[in-house]
Amino acid sequence: MAGTLYLTGYGGLAFIMGWTGGYCLVALFLAPYLRKFGQFTIPDFLGERYGGNLPRFIGIIAAILCSFTYVVAQIYGVGIITTRLTGVAFELGIFLGLGGILVCSFLGGMRAVTWTQVAQYIILILAYMIPVVWLAVKQTGVPVPQAIYGYQLEKVSKRGDELRKDPKELEVVAIYKARADEFDAKLKDIPQALAADKAAAEKKLADLKAANAMASQIAAAEKEAAAVPKDAAAAKEAWTKARAANLDRAKPLGGMPNHAQVFAGDPNGDAAAKKAFDESRRNFLALIFCLMVGTAALPHILMRYYTTPSVKEARDSVTWSLFFIFLLYFTAPALAVLVKYEVFNVLVGTPFDKLPAWIANWQRVDPGLLSVIDINKDGIFQLTEMKIGGDIVVLATPEIGGLPYVISGLVAAGGLAAALSTADGLLLTIANALSHDLYYKMIDPNASTARRVTLSKILLLVVALAAAGVAAQKPADILFLVSAAFSFAAAAFFPALVLGIFWKRATGIAASLGMIAGLGITFYYMATTQPWLRSVFGVTSPIADHIWWGILPISAGLFGVPLGFAVIIIVSLLTPAPNAQIQELVEHVRYPSLKGSAKSLIHG
Repeated sequence: MAGTLYLTGYGGLAFIMGWTGGYCLVALFLAPYLRKFGQFTIPDFLGERYGGNLPRFIGIIAAILCSFTYVVAQIYGVGIITTRLTGVAFELGIFLGLGGILVCSFLGGMRAVTWTQVAQYIILILAYMIPVVWLAVKQTGVPVPQAIYGYQLEKVSKRGDELRKDPKELEVVAIYKARADEFDAKLKDIPQALAADKAAAEKKLADLKAANAMASQIAAAEKEAAAVPKDAAAAKEAWTKARAANLDRAKPLGGMPNHAQVFAGDPNGDAAAKKAFDESRRNFLALIFCLMVGTAALPHILMRYYTTPSVKEARDSVTWSLFFIFLLYFTAPALAVLVKYEVFNVLVGTPFDKLPAWIANWQRVDPGLLSVIDINKDGIFQLTEMKIGGDIVVLATPEIGGLPYVISGLVAAGGLAAALSTADGLLLTIANALSHDLYYKMIDPNASTARRVTLSKILLLVVALAAAGVAAQKPADILFLVSAAFSFAAAAFFPALVLGIFWKRATGIAASLGMIAGLGITFYYMATTQPWLRSVFGVTSPIADHIWWGILPISAGLFGVPLGFAVIIIVSLLTPAPNAQIQELVEHVRYPSLKGSAKSLIHG
């Protein structure tokens, strides 16, 4: 999140507003009522409230989908941290980190994980706050970053305007633009360009061999010759990617907007600028909506409130959650600005032979997360010569700010705590959905507790290994994967949960169709617009053909939630009302004046 704020500025505030607002929805609409209902999982609620195994089964599928997507993101983050700390390959780092996740998950159940997360949060918030307070003191002498980062933001914006006009920065941009133009020219006549490239590579290699050049030069030329695409199809794919990559780099400040710029484009500019402004604002609001509603519907979040002793304590728990979330989210924008100040004013202009060690270290972890190239050969670091991924900004903060190495270790521990904390809850949600909701509630109601616990642990291990396998493929950045999980949860659960609590007329078949419709449209939109999913499902048509109203795939839940509400309401009105017993259950859950327990109503 802080990395996204670093890269996108104002636009990243959608994550803070969405996730914080989501806990307000949890407090108002869901947590107290689900706690009073007295079941253990979201599929439990769906099965009992809507009276049948079909809503429960759809809930199981949806819970697994959104939780699995989310846990892939957490394991990916664990892999990055482990790789940076140990120096092992990324794929091995994932499985080393997975061992820590499994230890936390195997040693206890829902209540144990809840208390484990308390300890992990303490580590997390200390690791997050110490570097940003340190940076604030270093830059301003004031140890309250939230109070002073506005002043630093002014300096960052001013320095960004200077760098946009800097001749050296413009020189780097021009080089990347020229490279993009070269690939564009090649794509206009692929066979001829491919033949020319092969001939040039072979000639260079032959000339070096004829001149008895050094072995290293010959090896480099052989590598260059081997890198030439094998055929026209491979050439088209490689050159299209290279053209896009160079165009992406051929932007001032590496494509970062002015940090304080509200939306992209200009509402008073030409048609293209107005369109960019409208789409940027639309996506900002859509993302806030998806994150708010998704937070209120994620099974592993709602599951936390089942471990509180009473309905009142469920409300208190949400209140405390909001306070601790506030500490974290109020600090993230300050961290992004203070780190950007360091990069703009300290790193830019540094000779390449004097760049700090953290740059080389992170390049070894993954060049896709950080790469620095002296492309104009002047020996001086320009901002446009660095490509940095948002996923490492927080982890690299201590090194960027010149803080002691022990602080880097603390931040890594905080990142691991954050990933472990979330991954524990997610894996437990998936294991519960399979062992409790599917096996015990639907397949074998007479299964013993020992059998169910054993099955839960086995399934937890299988799911964790599967998630690690997907994470090793690096399907997308962490923030997209996390946000996709929120869209899935929003579309699948929010309409069914809210209407199930607040509308007695909602029926089982309507809830089932609503969940299928909402989740289906959300998944379809992501599968046709997100690059990695497009490659998985073999979608080759242009992305522009599948984009609706300019909405990015990260906000696909925007289409699923209204559709889910509409389908549930319409089908409920067209089908017979639920029986009196279910309507009494809804009355009990909603109104404290009614006597009796929800469980006694459920079981007659």
